[in-house]
Amino acid sequence: MEEKNEEQVQEEQVQNPEVNEEKQENTDNLSEKEEDTDKSKKSIFSRKRDKGKEKIQELEAEIERMKAEKAELNDRFLRLFSEFDNYKKRVSKEKLDLIATASEKVLVSLLPVIDDFERAIAANEKAENIDSIKEGFTLIYNKLIQMMKRFDVEEIQAKGEEFNTDFHEAVTHFPAQKEEDKGKVIDVTEKGYKLKDKVIRYAKVVVGQ
Repeated sequence: MEEKNEEQVQEEQVQNPEVNEEKQENTDNLSEKEEDTDKSKKSIFSRKRDKGKEKIQELEAEIERMKAEKAELNDRFLRLFSEFDNYKKRVSKEKLDLIATASEKVLVSLLPVIDDFERAIAANEKAENIDSIKEGFTLIYNKLIQMMKRFDVEEIQAKGEEFNTDFHEAVTHFPAQKEEDKGKVIDVTEKGYKLKDKVIRYAKVVVGQ
């Protein structure tokens, strides 16, 4: 087929104006579609950009909220730490005061016993009756024992009792004269004492075997 030259094309366009209009209309429609597509793309990008900005703003707001929460928690921690430190110091001071007060009470209670010993020593220098000296020492001893009981200090029972490592300390073992004395305390070399339920000195004992 022979190719149409430019003059023939122009002639056909002049002879068929309807075809030319249709082609022009198709071209215009295509341009409009391309323009609409561009607008649609721009609209999509614009919405994505807006959403991106909103997301960034939300993240920035969340960061600020977390910073404020962190500052509040840090402040609360510092206040609690300070209060706890003050509490420890107060409790330590109260314990020291309690120990000092308890020691003071014991010492004050011992002073009358010391006074009795001093009077007994002075009286014994001129005493001729040995029975009165013995009686004086017994009275002072009983007074001291009563004072100890007021502070919940009691003697640990040992002689004749079953040997118990919770209260007794064996210094030696000795053959028992009776079968029933085996494993029991047959003599006490040093008395033991307990403060309420706490042993403050173990009884040193001889155990039968």
